Amino acid sequence: MTGPLRSHHGGDLGFLKRHNRSVILETVRRAPGVTRADVAVRTGLTKATVGAIVQELLNREWLREGALQQSGGGRPGRSLHPDASRHVLLGVDIGVKSLRLIACSLTGEPLIQHHIEQVPTTPEETATTLTEHIRTMLADDAVRDRHCLGMGVTLPGPVSPDRPLLRLAPNLGWRDVPFLELLKPLLPQVTGHWLLDNEANAAAFGEYYFHPGLLPDSLVYLSASTGIGSGLVTGDGHVPIVSRGRGGLVGEIGHTILQPGGLYCHCGNRGCAETLVSGWAIRAALNIPADRSVAETLRPRLNEPEVALTLRRAGEALGMLLLNLHHTLNPPEIVIGGSLAGLGDALLAPALAYFEQHRNGLLDTTGQVTVRVLEDSTFTAARGAAAEVMARAVQAP
Repeated sequence: MTGPLRSHHGGDLGFLKRHNRSVILETVRRAPGVTRADVAVRTGLTKATVGAIVQELLNREWLREGALQQSGGGRPGRSLHPDASRHVLLGVDIGVKSLRLIACSLTGEPLIQHHIEQVPTTPEETATTLTEHIRTMLADDAVRDRHCLGMGVTLPGPVSPDRPLLRLAPNLGWRDVPFLELLKPLLPQVTGHWLLDNEANAAAFGEYYFHPGLLPDSLVYLSASTGIGSGLVTGDGHVPIVSRGRGGLVGEIGHTILQPGGLYCHCGNRGCAETLVSGWAIRAALNIPADRSVAETLRPRLNEPEVALTLRRAGEALGMLLLNLHHTLNPPEIVIGGSLAGLGDALLAPALAYFEQHRNGLLDTTGQVTVRVLEDSTFTAARGAAAEVMARAVQAP
């Protein structure tokens, strides 16, 4: 779920149907090849309920049938699979230095990916630029004949939890921007659900929704790029929920204070984590030009003493953030992504070493927390926004 929870009465049959639809679709998505009888056993729903909802999903071309399968000694049933051939999900990630666009199938498979190295300027100009690229993507043979279920857009700042309003993106200089109101009128051909989210929240949702293994009960995504953010997703395996807080500030870990009285941050406070570990802080410390990638610039210079010292200190600050996430949220899995992950061990080794050294101070949690580093997270937030669109479409009437 990507919006605020709503109360439902026990007799709300519409809510119950949508919930059952989500449970059944998730069961098939995570175990392709199951039969209707298998789904009934796994979900505890009646065979009649499963049969009716599966038929609805077949009619909507969310599922497709495969070969006959023997199931539990009874009558053979047809295998069920997500139908990845009929629909498209769109995701857009507006970063501080670039724009990332993705078109996905229902299984999360990328159909098209575009990475545009262009610094966003004003919200209005960015909406116009995005429109041109999205129109080009929609005209591509890979998606042209597919039914669009909607588009999710992410931004590097807190988004209001009750309406699509960017509250503040310090590294863009944007405040109180209803970005979808600027973009949506320019793209009438994009049908379905529209949503706006913080990039770390969307990335966390996508990492949970498309998780490759056994689902944890919660997952934190830590985004280390120009700025630092995080997102927390919890779930029962069927309906992931992003924790947002009253003002959408859950996960703004880059603006927690690590050094009272320290350097001024872009948000106006002093000593924020971003002043110690972020793309803009490392850029300032090592005099990297604004038009150069931090990771690409520093990779050939990792043996220089000044570079090594700067990244070691930044890595230790990143380790502090990992420890704080562990102690405050205690997720079984933390995923690290973002452009700074491209610096490799020069940044990540001191971060992970600090975390390993200190995480057992309260309890012996060895082996209970998995830290996973994404080798390439270029499209992680955009793909997560597309996943949020899919989840919203499943929950729609």
